[in-house]
Amino acid sequence: MNYLSTRGHPDRKRFCEILLEGLAPDGGLYLPEQYPQVDTATLAKWRALPYAELAFEILSLYIDDIPPADLKALCAKTYTAEVFGTDEIVPLRELEDGVYLEALSNGPTLAFKDMAMQLLGNLFEYELARRGSELNILGATSGDTGSAAEYAMRGKKGVRVFMTSPDGRMSPFQQAQMFSLQDENIHNIAITGVFDDCQDIVKAVSNDLGFKRKYRIGTVNSINWARLLAQVVYYFAGYFQATASNDKPVSFTVPSGNFGNVCAGHVARMMGLPVQTLVVATNENDVLDEFFRTGVYRVRGAADTHETSSPSMDISKASNFERFVFDLVGRDAARLRKLFVEDLGVQGSFDLSGDPAFQQAAGRFGFKSSRSTHADRLAVIRDTDKRFATLVDPHTADGLKAAREHIVPGVPMVVLETALPIKFAATLVEALGEEPARPKKFEGIEALPKRVVKLPADAEAVKAYIAQNCD
Repeated sequence: MNYLSTRGHPDRKRFCEILLEGLAPDGGLYLPEQYPQVDTATLAKWRALPYAELAFEILSLYIDDIPPADLKALCAKTYTAEVFGTDEIVPLRELEDGVYLEALSNGPTLAFKDMAMQLLGNLFEYELARRGSELNILGATSGDTGSAAEYAMRGKKGVRVFMTSPDGRMSPFQQAQMFSLQDENIHNIAITGVFDDCQDIVKAVSNDLGFKRKYRIGTVNSINWARLLAQVVYYFAGYFQATASNDKPVSFTVPSGNFGNVCAGHVARMMGLPVQTLVVATNENDVLDEFFRTGVYRVRGAADTHETSSPSMDISKASNFERFVFDLVGRDAARLRKLFVEDLGVQGSFDLSGDPAFQQAAGRFGFKSSRSTHADRLAVIRDTDKRFATLVDPHTADGLKAAREHIVPGVPMVVLETALPIKFAATLVEALGEEPARPKKFEGIEALPKRVVKLPADAEAVKAYIAQNCD
């Protein structure tokens, strides 16, 4: 399996090369040259597999430069009941007629990011040991990626983590999860700005090829294909739990800011998983909803990025969106490059409203979207607690609100849970008048000593900090 850049770079690379690289040399994102196709017979064979074995089967279609026995062992090491709390790993429950919740937040940091990050940590350690090399991971987080990455990488041999986050824009619990870690290989950097500033810094550093090579810079954000690939697995697992046979379509609703989580659903659908609709649920930062409604993709600046009660989606520049648009325009790299480098880079937007390809977003590719407000989130949290005795976090509430707008009778709608409610306690208190339950291991976490440095929204300042802590 070879991988190409969305922006047309001529090189083709193997999985373990792009695992450690992040962005392509031309600033594009990596995708496989073609999506492996899964037929009905294969789905039938996979239906009864435990999660770790299902992960191995799916990953094997994309990874041919790790010996199968080693890859199987890495999957078995990653997806255990001890780490994720249940044998099912991602248990599904029917919330109401036709609406299901897929639990993705039972990992070490109580968020869906653990599903991929735990595997990524083991893949990094394996490949670095095989090469006798080191890696400095530079990441950006709006809340959950940071803690998931740091918990997955802490203590890993040959790995340092430099995680940027928007100063003061995460929940106190999210900040404490990250900043309380005292491991020497973990570095937290609070950036004066919003998440998009952090993401821009990661891309700027990654595009400085000299610095990237000298300091062996990699990434754990969803621009890293390996992370997105790991997320594909739980779409198959959710489908098998929601159906009794492989002739029944299922729809998924995915709370999304950076388009990584729902892009994994797009990949699963392109492989042949019977997914009817992929609903993108956004909050007030509705750049994705605007595109799927109008065909216009218009990024916002920091001043126009709202601070909301579902802060992990406070994103106005969805970096993974480029992967979907590449498929949308027929994998035409020259056209993709014009859209993202010339139009978006110069004008801050591009318009596909009059393009026949845009009509395929809902048709051929199954995408629909929805937008939520703070009032919507509070209403859904209260309703879900009252009717189903179930607490959901604000992002999952965005998902439930969107799901109900796109239900088709007879087609199960699976909502991907994003985090446990304790991570956003203030909003739960506002909605219900009391704080949600807190796992014992996180009691008093906000009072622990914090290890974090504050820097301006400047790539050069971040590069200087990395250099200082690597020499």
